[in-house]
Amino acid sequence: TMRKCRIGTAKFFTLLLLLYRTSVKNRELKRSCLHPGDIVVTKTGVYFGKSAVIPESIPEANTIAHVGKITLKSQYNPYYVSTFLNCKYGYYQLRRRGIKATRPEIKLVEFPDIVVPEFSENFYSVVEVAVRKANTLLELASSTMELSTELIMDSLAMLPNHAERVSKAVVSFSNSFRLTGRLDAEYYQPKYEDIIRGLNASTTISSLCEIYDENFIPDDNSEYKYIELSNVGANGDISDVQVVQGIDLPSRARRIVRKGQVIVSSIEGSLNSCALIDDDYDGALCSTGFYVIDSTKINSESLLVLFKSKPIQALLKQRCSGTILTAISKDEFLNLPLLIIDNEIQKEIAEKVQESFRLRNEAKQLLSNAVKAVEMAIETDEETAMLWLLEKGVDC
Repeated sequence: TMRKCRIGTAKFFTLLLLLYRTSVKNRELKRSCLHPGDIVVTKTGVYFGKSAVIPESIPEANTIAHVGKITLKSQYNPYYVSTFLNCKYGYYQLRRRGIKATRPEIKLVEFPDIVVPEFSENFYSVVEVAVRKANTLLELASSTMELSTELIMDSLAMLPNHAERVSKAVVSFSNSFRLTGRLDAEYYQPKYEDIIRGLNASTTISSLCEIYDENFIPDDNSEYKYIELSNVGANGDISDVQVVQGIDLPSRARRIVRKGQVIVSSIEGSLNSCALIDDDYDGALCSTGFYVIDSTKINSESLLVLFKSKPIQALLKQRCSGTILTAISKDEFLNLPLLIIDNEIQKEIAEKVQESFRLRNEAKQLLSNAVKAVEMAIETDEETAMLWLLEKGVDC
C-alpha cells in the first residue's frame, strides 16, 4: 500500500522500536498498565484499528484484552504515531494483518511490522497541537454536558442514595403479580419506590411524549445513514455512521428519524445509549432496538439529559424483562413516570447541550484535519501538509 503513494525520500521507522515501561506499584499487571503518552489501539470489534494517546489527566489505568498498548522510545512523538494509525495508511496495514473477515482481529505480534513514515519534528509538533486541542475541546464538551445533568438532578430533587439503596421487600400477590405480571424480585426493590416518590410525577412518557414506532420500508436502490447502538456516544452524540444501500440494510433498520427527535435504547445493558438527532441525521434510519420520541412540553435537549439521568436510567432498568434478549417493552416504557422540567431550566439545559455538541463537533473536525494532514504529507510533502493544517486553524 505504501509503495503506491508519492512518498519521495521519506524515511520510515517501525513499531519494532517499542519499549515497555514497568510499574513498580503494579508489576503483576505491567503489560496492561498505562502511562501518559502511551498509545492504545483497539485490536478487534466495531472500532477495530482506532488509536489514541493516554493523556496526563489519566495517571493510572489498565487496558483490556481487546486493546493493545504501544510505548514509544522518547525520540518518537506518540500523537503523530497515533494519528498515523488512524489514517488510511495506518488502518490498511492493521487491516491487512488482521485475521478473520467479518470481525477482524490483530495480534500484538503483528505490531512490530507496521511501517510508519518519518518526518520533521516541526510536523510532529503541529499534529500534536491539533490533537491536544481536540482533546481539550472534548473534555470541555463533557464537562458542559455534566452541568446540564446537574440541572436535571436539581430539578428532580433526587438524593444520590435513592438509586443505591437495596433491601428486602415483602409484597403481597394482589400488589405484585396481579397488578404487574412480574415475579422477579428485582422489580420490587424499595430503591425504585424511593425514586418514584422522589420524582413525585403525575405524568408519564405516554402523556408527555409522542412515540414513533411505525415501520419504514427502505427502497432497495436508495442509500441511507443507518444508526446502530455502537454509533451512539456517551454524551448523546452520534458518530461513525455508515451509509448503506437499502437492499443491504438489516431487517431491524425500520425506524426513520427526524431532526429534534430523541432515540432511547430499549436493550438492557445499553439503556444509556440515548442520542439527539441533529441536521446530519435528519431522515436517517435507526434500529428497532431504539424508541424514537419527542415532546411538545419538554425540549429535545432536556429530554435527552432526562433519559440519561440516573433516576430514569434506574427505572428503565427496573422495567426490563425477557430471557435471551432483556429489554423494556413499549407498555412499560410508556408508563414510566416522567417529570415536566421548568421552562427556564429547559432553556438553560438546551444551551449547554448545544454548546457541548458544538465543542464536540469542533474537536472531531480537528482530529479529522490532523489525519488528513498526515495523509497529505505521505502523498505530497510535509511542508504542504503543515501549511494546510495551519490554515485550518491550528495555532502553534
